[in-house]
Amino acid sequence: MTGAEQTKTRPGTNGQDSSMLSAPSPTGPVDPPSTAARSGRRHVLDMDDFSREEILGVFQNADAMTEVLNRDIKKVPTLRGKTVVTLFYEASTRTRVSFEQAGKVLSADVINVSASSSSANKGESLYNTALTLQAMNADIIVIRHGHSGAPHFLARHLDSCVINAGDGTHAHPTQALLDLYTIHNHLGDIDGIKVAIVGDALYSRVARSNLWGLTTMGAQVTLCAPPTLMPVDFLDGRRSEEGHPFASVRVESNVERAIEDADVVMVLRLQLERQHAGHLPTLREYSRMYGINERRLVLAKPGALVMHPGPMNEGVEIDPEVAHGARSVIEEQVSNGVAIRMALLYGMATPARQNAATRGG
Repeated sequence: MTGAEQTKTRPGTNGQDSSMLSAPSPTGPVDPPSTAARSGRRHVLDMDDFSREEILGVFQNADAMTEVLNRDIKKVPTLRGKTVVTLFYEASTRTRVSFEQAGKVLSADVINVSASSSSANKGESLYNTALTLQAMNADIIVIRHGHSGAPHFLARHLDSCVINAGDGTHAHPTQALLDLYTIHNHLGDIDGIKVAIVGDALYSRVARSNLWGLTTMGAQVTLCAPPTLMPVDFLDGRRSEEGHPFASVRVESNVERAIEDADVVMVLRLQLERQHAGHLPTLREYSRMYGINERRLVLAKPGALVMHPGPMNEGVEIDPEVAHGARSVIEEQVSNGVAIRMALLYGMATPARQNAATRGG
């Protein structure tokens, strides 16, 4: 996480209105209000430009979407005639399937494109692939890419709305929103609660987006990792500079001290596919020093939530007894992911065509 990334300005960096749509009625079909074209945001690229009010607005819409998902017939006509394309250059199960389900429940046409089955295998650039999808009248493009900044690149050049489903080691905003929503559902106001984020912070896009979201909502955040897996700008004193967005984040290398009295313990996946630089002696050593187990969890507050973005390396960063124990809300995170992504699609799809028309698209 570079200093430039951390000091990005929050409001309106992507030409977005900071207000979200008012919540649809939970008693009938979810129909966009008449102001839909004037509200909502055009892109979801990171959490740095979300205000507290907008995050709460997303929660309000997600409440209504949860009601839809709990119906016997999980289908509403809200986005009929809209096209959502998922463009995934990296493997994914939870994120991709939840976006697909979210679009289909809202009656959008959902088209799934993977790099392995696209012209990317023949050398086609990301830009030309995206132009092809836009020419097919895609309203929203959901992209996951191994290179940090790929969604921002598309947002600068396309008329379609863009949602970042994870880019390199940079950001994963929809995961952060569903994490915040899960915490909100259990603990209410996030302001002042203690959240310990434990694990591979160096490579974690989930940690980066959650840091933006949690600090925006007023949480007291502790980031805990081995020094070799901690972003260098959390170790070199840059956060002490005036106006730094993460000045309030506490950095800790001792996991017991990090989770003491925590309301939420958020465990990060140890990204085994990226561990080629000698950051760790062995996985066994990492598990012994930083793995979340029942013995350590008693240091947190009674009833503290245990979270994980998945997929989990059980027995490495988290013990099975904790992952599937009474405090775990990991499966609930997955369910909430569908509601949050429905809320975002709902808020973005209606303005998409008018934005394109305004730009001559």
